[in-house]
Amino acid sequence: MNKAIYIATSEANSGKSIVTLGLMRMLLGKTAKVGYFRPIIDDDEDNHITTITSHFELNLDKNEVFAFTRSEYIQKRNRGEEGELIDTIIEKYKALEEKCDFMLVEGTDFSGEGTAIELDVNILIAKNLGIPVIIVSSGVGKTLDEFISGLHLAFDSFKEKEVDVLAVVANKVKEENIEIIREGVEKNLPKTVFVSIIPLIPSLNNPTIKEISEAINAEILFGKEFINNQTGSFKVGAMQLRNYLTHLENNSLIITPGDRADIILGALQANISSNYPSVSGIVLTGGIIPDEPIVKLIEGLSQVVPILSVKEGTFSVANKIGAVRSHMYAGNKEKINISLNVFDKYVELEKLTKKLITFKNNGITPRMFQYNLLKRAKSARKHIVLPEGNDDRILTAAVRLVEADIVDLTILGDKAKIESNILRLGLKMDMNKISVINPIKSDYYEDFTNTLYELRKNKGVTIDIAADLMGDVSYFGTMMIYKGLADGMVSGAAHTTQHTIRPALQFIKTKPNFSVVSSIFFMCLEDRVSVFGDCAINPNPTAEQLAEIAISSADSSKSFGIDPKIAMLSYSSGSSGKGADVDKVRKATELIKELRPDLKVEGPIQYDAAVDLKVGKSKLPNSEVAGKANVLIFPDLNTGNNTYKAVQRETGALAIGPMLQGLNKPVNDLSRGCTVDDIFNTVILTAIQAQDI
Repeated sequence: MNKAIYIATSEANSGKSIVTLGLMRMLLGKTAKVGYFRPIIDDDEDNHITTITSHFELNLDKNEVFAFTRSEYIQKRNRGEEGELIDTIIEKYKALEEKCDFMLVEGTDFSGEGTAIELDVNILIAKNLGIPVIIVSSGVGKTLDEFISGLHLAFDSFKEKEVDVLAVVANKVKEENIEIIREGVEKNLPKTVFVSIIPLIPSLNNPTIKEISEAINAEILFGKEFINNQTGSFKVGAMQLRNYLTHLENNSLIITPGDRADIILGALQANISSNYPSVSGIVLTGGIIPDEPIVKLIEGLSQVVPILSVKEGTFSVANKIGAVRSHMYAGNKEKINISLNVFDKYVELEKLTKKLITFKNNGITPRMFQYNLLKRAKSARKHIVLPEGNDDRILTAAVRLVEADIVDLTILGDKAKIESNILRLGLKMDMNKISVINPIKSDYYEDFTNTLYELRKNKGVTIDIAADLMGDVSYFGTMMIYKGLADGMVSGAAHTTQHTIRPALQFIKTKPNFSVVSSIFFMCLEDRVSVFGDCAINPNPTAEQLAEIAISSADSSKSFGIDPKIAMLSYSSGSSGKGADVDKVRKATELIKELRPDLKVEGPIQYDAAVDLKVGKSKLPNSEVAGKANVLIFPDLNTGNNTYKAVQRETGALAIGPMLQGLNKPVNDLSRGCTVDDIFNTVILTAIQAQDI
């Protein structure tokens, strides 16, 4: 079930603070602990964080609720470090998520440097965190058509990247236009999207005296305790008092030269008079301080308003005040309470709550998938053996694994040669943090030889043959697993698949109810993770074996956080195709439905219909898998192996695996063309597999 919501805007000044405040109060009324996270903040003293955490008394450390300042993000992005940015955001978000029942994530503000890319940034972050979105959009200064088209554009931008939009909030709408806007928005968006309309509330848009004081760099002469007074309009005091008083409006801010004692005293008297509107504050311009008698008179009044002094002239100050934009901040309790009341009044809370808690995210991005792998591997430390200690890629990956402190490692080979090769590669490794075993010289060698003989003597293995085999690193490493000295093995960088898995088939053997060992790759594409099987082991599986491979692959997907939608691939979609190959896939699909009715499966189906929504809907319009498949089962090894390599090379996808399925204990085979990243990731997969045994 969903545990988070991302608040995003399509433009500056959308007023998302009212939505953040309202949602936070709503969520705190429904669950024990709500976390608040801002991936990117404006500066080190972010006003949003201070307001939310202080008002709701959230016990959150400032440094755990954000990832980057705006300038840090822009600098790193310009250096091409976007992957690192997303990794850090995921890491900080997940650390906070672990402590909370629900997460409220607030996006960026469309202000300052980087405004042009902010929509894309918010889409990217929401996508990688796997969080549904509420879009907030302002109606100020727009026609109905402009407002609806802008909102629809933002909605489409998220949906194109497969980010779910749960709700839209049309904010700052004129009261008389609420129903017109509602009708227009609902007509142009899917019915599944929750729509709320919040009217323009003038008191929320107007700045306080505090905000104005900071904007014009003013000195506060009097009334500091009323600095949070809300302004209505501002009036320049240049005419005679008797004429000026007639222009006062409620919560007026008076701007006048510091030597206009008549305007100053008249405004203060009007504020306490029942015959005139209240005054929010007075700004004295020109750097002129009232004469001593006037100051003394003001000090003796029972009630004053904030009186500010600035050095600039009246015209310049008035222009600056007119440009001040109001923000929510912690000290302004009145504005916060108004916001909360408005949110409660205009948003159907129960419907929105239901929308939030019943949403289920069906996708996972490559970055989140890799983060989850590391997290799971670290959660229960396992011991992995790497038999190919003479391979430079294995040693380089081992150094990375030791640095990451994820698993315990044993490397097979000559210790002196391994140390020499590590130095030659320019790597640094604390050899005390790994175990190095030379099989033939090992204390385990004799015992392992005798064990293999006993296990295989009925198959014609003599003690001498067993001794020869145990000198082979694949046999020795597999026996370590059998004896419980290691939890899993990763090999194949310098050996064939058969060389790697033959010992496992001989004495690790398959799990109960498994007749075939198969493999899957986790294909980390640009914006999704798909599972490909079998691409490494079975040349031409039967229909029964194909069904078992698909079921194993679906169960493996589930264990790694992917909700499986299985596509049984063939050269034909649906019932139209004829021939032995497509019939085999059709039979396998029927077997899956019979054996595991809980699984979503479609077949036979072509690759494009399986992964492209438009093609899928056109070829199989009633399928719940077509266009959305994430577990792709190939009919034979020729197709699977070539397809995974083509996708990997042509798209730049990261292929994690192969991961073998069906063995009692994990042994995984590398491609001889593997990279250091492949080895690193396969060790992580193996460690996670070992946790489930």
